[in-house]
Amino acid sequence: MNGYQRMMTAMQLQEPDRVPIFEVLVHENVWNVLCPQAESKTDFEEIMDFDGVCCGGKFKDIAESGEYYTDEWGVVYKRGGVEDTKHPVEAPLHGIDDLRDYVPPDPDTPWRLGQLPELVERFKGDRAIVFHLRVAFMDSAYLMGLDQMLMNFLIDPQFVEAVMDVVLETNMRVVRNAIRTGADIILMGDDYAANEAPFMSPQTFRQFIAPRLRRMVEMVHQEGAYFIKHSDGHLWPILDDILDTGTDGLHPIEAQAGMDIGRVKQYCGDRICLSGNIDCGQLLPHGTADQVRQAVIDCLRKAAGGGGFIMHSSNSIHSSVKPENYRTMIEATQEYGKYPLSLPQPGV
Repeated sequence: MNGYQRMMTAMQLQEPDRVPIFEVLVHENVWNVLCPQAESKTDFEEIMDFDGVCCGGKFKDIAESGEYYTDEWGVVYKRGGVEDTKHPVEAPLHGIDDLRDYVPPDPDTPWRLGQLPELVERFKGDRAIVFHLRVAFMDSAYLMGLDQMLMNFLIDPQFVEAVMDVVLETNMRVVRNAIRTGADIILMGDDYAANEAPFMSPQTFRQFIAPRLRRMVEMVHQEGAYFIKHSDGHLWPILDDILDTGTDGLHPIEAQAGMDIGRVKQYCGDRICLSGNIDCGQLLPHGTADQVRQAVIDCLRKAAGGGGFIMHSSNSIHSSVKPENYRTMIEATQEYGKYPLSLPQPGV
């Protein structure tokens, strides 16, 4: 099997010849060490024989002032550190009146799809092509401020729904264009939870979030692609609601947030493909190679049986990850992830 076939087989909840390997984000500091000959993350993915390659939609900065900048949505950010993390500091929308003259980014701008055309030309049919974007929650939260949005669920639901619908329609058009350009899998962000609990009650999730997530899932399926839902955090209180939207996969399943992948596999592994969950918070930055290898084996034992599993970190490969630990994760998956699984006994 090639990488495309492995990923598609896993998405269909079946066993390929080997557990597929995929990663949404790999920091340059990591891939530069492991593959100094690589000129890009895409080169790194090819050299390391990943089964999926990934890129995301592009929204440009339109104004800049020192360490602050404004993006196309009108959100003002403060620049981050080595990860170049976005820190929203000023929201452009404060009430329903602000929406009357608000114009979202043009979803049909040619460069909106980023590297996708290049990935399609280079890998179509050989490796699964994954395109990532958000659905509606976090972009809306940035447009009105996360704290304010959570309050607005209760005090101004009409405003929340109006903003979310503007965001959803924009992102749906970007995603539709991505599928028609050649994306095989759509991986949709929007974090719904912290490590202890979701940001909102299950009732609020069902009222505001789930219907829009379902619309995106249905459109992706109508266009002929698979859908993976990303969310960090403790998802148990809303997991059934996520499943009911029809998503094909769940990512990245954070063990540190109470999402034991064995329990998740037992609960819903016959309904969705699981992707995760090697700890990138402590293990990959600070653990030993032996500990990483054992974590891979444990993860395979819990989640890979019967298929429907893709190996991935518990979030991303950030700059603090030890490059050699990440190499160990990849190589251990390639060694122990062959079907039929034959895994060392615990402690061996």
